[in-house]
Amino acid sequence: MQGYVAISYLLAIAAVVLVLKFHLLPAVIAGLAVYVLTLKLARYLPRNMNRFAHKVALAVVALAVITGLTGAGTAIWSLIGSSHGIAALLTKVVDTLGSLRPTLPESVAEVLPTSIEGLRQQLMEMIGMHARKISAVGMESFKVVAHVLLGMVVGGMTAVHHFREHTSAPPFLGALRARLRRLTTAFDKVVFAQVKISGFNTALTALYLLVVLPLFDIHLPMAMLLVLLTFAVGLLPVLGNLVSNTVIFIISLGVSPMVAVSSLLFLIMIHKAEYFMNARIVGHEVQATAWELLIAMLLMEAMFGIGGLIAAPVIYAWTKAEVKEQGLI
Repeated sequence: MQGYVAISYLLAIAAVVLVLKFHLLPAVIAGLAVYVLTLKLARYLPRNMNRFAHKVALAVVALAVITGLTGAGTAIWSLIGSSHGIAALLTKVVDTLGSLRPTLPESVAEVLPTSIEGLRQQLMEMIGMHARKISAVGMESFKVVAHVLLGMVVGGMTAVHHFREHTSAPPFLGALRARLRRLTTAFDKVVFAQVKISGFNTALTALYLLVVLPLFDIHLPMAMLLVLLTFAVGLLPVLGNLVSNTVIFIISLGVSPMVAVSSLLFLIMIHKAEYFMNARIVGHEVQATAWELLIAMLLMEAMFGIGGLIAAPVIYAWTKAEVKEQGLI
């Protein structure tokens, strides 16, 4: 391997470590999302435009992408943070578990949380100590929002710059561009493939919660929030589906045992369908099976916490593409 290529790999590894260590992942994800979406939409621009008009059109596309992502993120955050959001959902889960406590074996009842704080504490212990940072407010939250907005702007500017004509780059700069190109390709494949899978799961869940159950005069509490939760956590491969399934099962159990059994059977069907979708979409795109992604996620979570867990699928796909490019696998 040539020296400048080896150095580009070392810099790429250092960049990943620094991004995760200094909690810059939201900014990087936002920037990559704007960059990839802008390039995808730019393909539909007329090809006979002059350079200035093309640059202006690209800037408009990038601005539209940033505005759309910001609006969607604000809407989701407002819904989650409202009085009928996640706090209400946690309250319902705790109430359901509390009502079930007398009917459960003592060994099981002892480990169930008795309050919202108890549930939150157990979730934090399951996810890891780094999850405490999720609840940070004030200046820390403002800093994250600022990082995300800055990342979006950088992603849009990079997309516009991408279409400029370049003279032949020096070998080292070419190697750095190759690393960045494979990173964006991995991000494109993994994230948008997972969006398709999450959308598929969410559509089936919405059909079950909002159509099938009401046909039998069964109305699950906060069904719309459960659909939104399914899509949000479904963006995390493998583990996200488990989280949403557990919450839906517990809420169903609070309605009746028969509804819980029905929901469990339906969720098992979705779970099997998700593995099929993973094999067809994610597996086809990055040549990775669910167990490979799960191992990568567990290792990255152990090293970097929640940030590593979220970044693991993209980093794994990126690493695998680089290794294949060197002919090692």
